[in-house]
Amino acid sequence: MGDTRPALHETARHPGTDRRGPVVAALMLAMALAALDSTIVSTAVPQIVGDLGGFSVFSWLFSGYLLAVTVTLPVYGKLSDTFGRKPVLVVGAALFLAGSLLCATAWNMAALIAFRIVQGLGGGALQGTVQTLAADLYPLNERPRIQARLSTVWAVSAVAGPGIGGVLAAYADWRWIFLVNLPIGAVALWLIVRYLHEPERKPAGRRPRVDWAGALAVFACGGVLITALVQGGVAWPWLSAPSITLCGTGLALAALVVLVERRAAEPIIPGWVWRRRTIAAVNLALGALGLLMVAPSVFLPTYAQSVLGLAPVAAGFVLSVWTLSWPVSAALSQHVYRRIGFRNTALLGIGAAALILLAFPFLPYPGEAWQPALLMLLLGAALGLFQLPLIVGVQSTVGWAERGTTTASVLFCRQTGQTIGASVFGAIANGVLAARLGGASDLDSVTRALDAGTAPESTRRAIADAVHAVYLGAAGAAALAFLVLLVLAPRRFPVLKTQAADGDTAR
Repeated sequence: MGDTRPALHETARHPGTDRRGPVVAALMLAMALAALDSTIVSTAVPQIVGDLGGFSVFSWLFSGYLLAVTVTLPVYGKLSDTFGRKPVLVVGAALFLAGSLLCATAWNMAALIAFRIVQGLGGGALQGTVQTLAADLYPLNERPRIQARLSTVWAVSAVAGPGIGGVLAAYADWRWIFLVNLPIGAVALWLIVRYLHEPERKPAGRRPRVDWAGALAVFACGGVLITALVQGGVAWPWLSAPSITLCGTGLALAALVVLVERRAAEPIIPGWVWRRRTIAAVNLALGALGLLMVAPSVFLPTYAQSVLGLAPVAAGFVLSVWTLSWPVSAALSQHVYRRIGFRNTALLGIGAAALILLAFPFLPYPGEAWQPALLMLLLGAALGLFQLPLIVGVQSTVGWAERGTTTASVLFCRQTGQTIGASVFGAIANGVLAARLGGASDLDSVTRALDAGTAPESTRRAIADAVHAVYLGAAGAAALAFLVLLVLAPRRFPVLKTQAADGDTAR
């Protein structure tokens, strides 16, 4: 297995053609658009609902976007391998900006949700293609540098997004949270068009064939299953007719995807993604990462406000500290995996993460804010040591013509893990609350009662128990990732010789 096309960084090094600086700036701006999206929108929800109405369906502002991003990742990955990264990135950025402009003109909640889905169709291209181009631009020994920069973009966005969204919603208008994307995206697009020059493709002897039937089947299957996961237990009970119908339809569509892809000449999700041990192991491990990330990102702010009694801003800080240690650890991980290999570095990171997650239920009640904050700081460091070596390692085992598909499969599994985690851990939390308080209590109604000052101390303890149970589940997901890597992943990743830099061993 080898490259069918020269690596982008090799072409970029010719005299007068080094464009990596402006291209990297464009990638960081494009990633910032995707990274800021959810955090900046979430703070403006009260203003949006007050203006447009639709409180009962506002959660689809996030679910619709997530659905569109997740189900399009495999499609964009294959298209970037077929037609090149630049056209896919340009089309994705244009779609995202068009969706942003439409969102700013929305006249009711249904229109805003529809336009958020348009945004998500572009967001899928941004997330997958930016990560793929990062591997194209840099050889293996330099790749952690660009990946650390992209991780920093996510960290800064997580901290700055709520503040920016709050300021715009309070002092301007909520529509500006979408309009602010336009100048940022315009600069990114200009830099991409002006400075990103991919090498000429070698003639393949025939026109590229796009598996549009497979793309449609993947989109339909993913849409139905993710809708079932997002809405199950929220809009309707898990064992209700809508849930059963959606799950049954999703499984039927999954069988159709397998049938269509097996017959396709150039499948959107090729079988080798799961037949190769390294890629399959990384897919499963990062799916487990998406699962465990739900525990802190969704449930820790509730814990900080309801159990520790913190204000929303302080509760957000307790969560955000992991975004400080994550990129630092990711940047330093190269010094570890060059010595002990990609798999062992990831095992070290996820093993430490499992222990940190297990420690959370042992925090004193009610405790001090610095205690969960310290655990989050350590968790970010552990996960930085886990995720980046796997992404860099798996990208280095494939050539240019397979890198987009490989990267997209990894990101798809992580996104799917997050969707599953939100449903599973939500059910766990509500189940614990119902057992502690009796009746059909759920986390949202209980926290509202606490905010109103009408709930007894036993309710606060029940919330603590519910979040502790979620963290135990997250520790189980970390243990699952550890086991997958230990059993399935090869001790040394089969890095292509063209990927390895001078002095690097093919770990």
